[in-house]
Amino acid sequence: MKQLTSAQIRQMWLDFWKEKGHSVEPSANLVPVNDPTLLWINSGVATLKKYFDGSVIPENPRITNAQKAIRTNDIENVGKTARHHTMFEMLGNFSIGDYFRDQAIEWGFELLTSPKWFDFPKDKLYMTYYPDDKDSYNRWIACGVEPSHLIPIEDNFWEIGAGPSGPDTEIFYDRGEGYDPENVGIRLLAEDIENDRYIEIWNIVLSQFNADPKVPRSEYKELPSKNIDTGAGLERLVAVMQGAKTNFETDLFMPIIEEVEKLSGKTYDPDGDNMSFKVIADHIRALSFAIGDGALPGNEGRGYVLRRLLRRAVMHGRRLGIKETFLYKLVPTVGTIMESYYPEILEKQDFIEKIVKREEETFARTIDAGTGHLEQLLDQLKQDGKDRLDGKNIFKLYDTYGFPVELTEELAEDAGYKIDHEGFNEAMKEQQERARAAAVKGGSMGMQNETLAGITEPSVFDYDREALNANLSVIIVDNERSEVVSEGQALLVFDQTPFYAEMGGQVADHGFIKNQNGDIVARVTDVQKAPNGQALHTVDVLASLSIGTQYHLEIDHARRYAVEKNHTATHLLHAALHNVIGEHATQAGSLNEVEFLRFDFTHFEAVSPEELRQIEEEVNQQIWNALAIEIIETDVETAKSMGAMALFGEKYGKVVRVVKIGDYSVELCGGTHLSNASEIGIFKIVKEEGIGSGTRRILAVTGKQAFQAYRQTEDSLKEISKVVKSPQLKDAPAKVEALSEQVRDLQKENTELKEKAAAAQASDVFKDVKEVNGHTYIATQVSVSDAGALRTFADNWKQKDYSDVLVLVASIGDKVNVLVASKSKDIHAGNLIKELAPIVSGRGGGKPDMAMAGGSDKEKINTLIDSVQDYLS
Repeated sequence: MKQLTSAQIRQMWLDFWKEKGHSVEPSANLVPVNDPTLLWINSGVATLKKYFDGSVIPENPRITNAQKAIRTNDIENVGKTARHHTMFEMLGNFSIGDYFRDQAIEWGFELLTSPKWFDFPKDKLYMTYYPDDKDSYNRWIACGVEPSHLIPIEDNFWEIGAGPSGPDTEIFYDRGEGYDPENVGIRLLAEDIENDRYIEIWNIVLSQFNADPKVPRSEYKELPSKNIDTGAGLERLVAVMQGAKTNFETDLFMPIIEEVEKLSGKTYDPDGDNMSFKVIADHIRALSFAIGDGALPGNEGRGYVLRRLLRRAVMHGRRLGIKETFLYKLVPTVGTIMESYYPEILEKQDFIEKIVKREEETFARTIDAGTGHLEQLLDQLKQDGKDRLDGKNIFKLYDTYGFPVELTEELAEDAGYKIDHEGFNEAMKEQQERARAAAVKGGSMGMQNETLAGITEPSVFDYDREALNANLSVIIVDNERSEVVSEGQALLVFDQTPFYAEMGGQVADHGFIKNQNGDIVARVTDVQKAPNGQALHTVDVLASLSIGTQYHLEIDHARRYAVEKNHTATHLLHAALHNVIGEHATQAGSLNEVEFLRFDFTHFEAVSPEELRQIEEEVNQQIWNALAIEIIETDVETAKSMGAMALFGEKYGKVVRVVKIGDYSVELCGGTHLSNASEIGIFKIVKEEGIGSGTRRILAVTGKQAFQAYRQTEDSLKEISKVVKSPQLKDAPAKVEALSEQVRDLQKENTELKEKAAAAQASDVFKDVKEVNGHTYIATQVSVSDAGALRTFADNWKQKDYSDVLVLVASIGDKVNVLVASKSKDIHAGNLIKELAPIVSGRGGGKPDMAMAGGSDKEKINTLIDSVQDYLS
């Protein structure tokens, strides 16, 4: 077996499959594009689903990749085990309807065992297979694998819901008896026993059936196009080939661990408890890649995952004695390790460091808050006379504040308390089940559509014409080909078309199809790309259409022109965002509609009003500059040398279109555009909002819609001016501010009067003190206008030693408001109000010293007051 670096192993994999005719697919962004079923790209095949389900036909049916991926269902196991990771690389080779089982197995065995390639010893390899899959068994035998090295496993069948599925055959490497102290041997594989001896390095999935949950597996139908989907974990391959005990003692992680040693002053011992080193090394890789790909820490979705990873890493840093911010210092090391294939980490190093450091600093304050929360919990245990911290509270400290259980346990035991491990594990299990349910939901591929995939007739989109004559080559009705259609809805393909198929955020053209007499025979309501790239026109049929006949195709010019205004404005907006808030503000999605544009971009905070104003002014300035728009067709490398931005998640062909707007904006884009920026007319931002952690959205309008937006604002200002009696519009803001100041003064005066009235009333209320069971209390009804006045009473009561307990009831409108305050450690205000509130058909709660409730039954106010004595007895 060759001794190779991780970079050499990755490159050798790609070189081997390239030699076998595969196209090398670059590693896609970790944030999925147009796939709401996934939180992260979590496998090598995740970005290729469109090929496997037949919705898109690839140029080359043979594909290979090294794909970065994130899986976070078992974060808490990272660092505890030898092979758990959050961010990892999956090496894959894929066949989309081309070669199948025989070549996949033969080539896989060649790559692993050939002296030219990895040169694994054959006697160290074991393979599992699905028991009914005799073909795979026979093919391994034909390759020279000993029968004793082939293990049938019932679980070797890959399926996740409806769609492509099939048996799989896994390849394991035997690390020897040193990793099998009880000498269990091959039973470790056959009985699926967790072990460190037999390491799975590769899985070959033979995707040959359309899984249907409605029928048993034996009745699954064969796929019209059989596929090969494989995955080999780079981290595992590297560990095996570098002879490492775990994945962490490889060149993918050790440089990070060595930096942590320097920062902590502690030494990493391969045979000792190194969980903190491993957690930090794993998590900073995931953070660096995810932030580099546009995801940002936050409170939900992807952002929450990143925040949790960072906090977990920071807490483990503290366990190693690192008190200051340190994670951001590890980003350059991650970038250097991965530079050969992922240069973007070093390219975006400054931005990634900035985000990580900022989040670390924020968490430092959260740690203080968490420590305070834990102290409150321990104080409450002391008051309640308990000696164990509840598991749900431990989980809250873990989930909300990032406290590892070990830290909570250490602090609790220092204070003389036990912790509820069982309750914590139960809460953790519930969260894991929720996470797994969310991860699986909708994760399968769609069914292959043989009819659409079978369209091979050529079709050309003409960018330069809005009307042309074309021959009708394909008619599809109810998912079947037809020679003629005379009514209803149909899908049509022409040999050429002026209709733009929806793509890249630009909506499809609408329009009409006419016969040679000029009569409208169909109305085009949508245009999408067929699997092989043709424009697939969805039409409402008004008269008979037939194959081989020439028709006149004509788009709706007004619709196209309105969309082009918004699309061109999107390019200007993208450039302005870069100039105003930074180049990290990259596109994360867009929609160019008839009446508006929507632009999603990565950014770590809300765009301020001042920044929005600057962005809006900058876009409009380019419009007023009447910048000429130039479309250039060239290759990708030439386009990039021109400074063209490649948009988020887009895949480009050999020939690309560069949209150049003066010297202000240069982007790769397949959409249609204006000829001059001045045609946009005017640009107006309507709204800026967050749509997820680290992702912002701008809604804007152009042309007529922008004018209408300004007119609506003007009309509103005129109405305000009229109300505040300001003849000049420009004076209205000052007049409104003056009136607001008057209102604030009146509110302040009103509050002071209420406080005086409450104080006067309090002198009478606080005289009626009763005593029961050694506790003094005041329970009475008061006349107030709002619930806030009850708090004023309570504040006055607290200033002097009137009683141990105060219960106030007020009838305000159609509701009953109740306040309970307590100075006694024996009487919990929150608990008392829970007993009293149901009397007036209400409910409430609060802290030990003060609680409030609301109810609806005014008839029971006196009953509630009388009941206070009973509850205190």
